[in-house]
Amino acid sequence: MTTVLTIDEIRRQHPAQWVLIEDPQTDESQAVKGGVVAWHSANRDEVYRKAVERRRSGPRRFAVIYTGEIPAPGTAMAFGAA
Repeated sequence: MTTVLTIDEIRRQHPAQWVLIEDPQTDESQAVKGGVVAWHSANRDEVYRKAVERRRSGPRRFAVIYTGEIPAPGTAMAFGAA
């Protein structure tokens, strides 16, 4: 059984994650209001790979959102290897 969640529920359950939402519920401006979480990960590329995989045999519509804070434009970020 698939559970449709609101965007607030998705954000609470998957903080700072990239989330693949199948059959997203959207408003008139196409902003995502909810849907079924198909996959989530802190790794954006993993979620995009899963979207491509599922597109071949899954739903016609999906959305990918990030539930964390996106830095302001022009913000410098540094990443290091662990």
